[in-house]
Amino acid sequence: MIQNKNIALFIPCYVDQFYPNVAIATLELLEKLGCQVSYPIGQTCCGQPMANTGYERDTVGTTKHFVEIFGDYDYIVAPSGSCVLHIKDHAPAIAGMEKEQESLHNKIFELTEFLTDVLKVENLKGSFPHKVGYHASCHGQRGLRLGSSSERNEPFFSKAKQLLDQIEGLEWVELTRTDECCGFGGTFAVTEEALSVQMGKDRLQDHLTHGVEILTGGDMSCIMHLEGIAKRNQQTLKFMHIAEILNQAIS
Repeated sequence: MIQNKNIALFIPCYVDQFYPNVAIATLELLEKLGCQVSYPIGQTCCGQPMANTGYERDTVGTTKHFVEIFGDYDYIVAPSGSCVLHIKDHAPAIAGMEKEQESLHNKIFELTEFLTDVLKVENLKGSFPHKVGYHASCHGQRGLRLGSSSERNEPFFSKAKQLLDQIEGLEWVELTRTDECCGFGGTFAVTEEALSVQMGKDRLQDHLTHGVEILTGGDMSCIMHLEGIAKRNQQTLKFMHIAEILNQAIS
């Protein structure tokens, strides 16, 4: 039974610093679904920003620390596909900790993945009467396979839609370009600012054209990028992490 499992909440550093309400919503949602959740107080950045910039060798310390902090838990859950993918697939191998790392890779989950694949959530009770557009972030979509990709010849699936479709009154808005990159890409948004902004504008226009009220997703980094562009252009879209929508709906 999941109630008897020790579940650790892993909160990415940008969520901790800029969007603590997303962390709180994730904790509350998991507890509402019967999970016993702990927040390891010694957790730090997982090292993804350095690794994505080409300094993987400098993430050995953060990776070793992550394994030491989270290694004894049954499950690790995070409201971020990009950070989970880094830990699973891109963190450097630590000499002498091979077994611990392999074990960790098998028990860390992005939030929607945990809800659908581990908790097997199929009957959420709640209401959220809004038109919602979903931004499928690249790392989660293509790295963790949280949904089908438009470039692949495969049947449609989406773990986020599987959850949001259970909420009464919520309208999932079909977009023209369902899984196109928003242009954030971490430091790409800094080194290629003009291209990053234009990609973000294109994604926002897709949502606006289809009458979306609230843009949601599983990675606050992408949502932060899109929300910043929308605010600078005085666009009226609202932005929420999927954890906030689900937690609010079933409260």
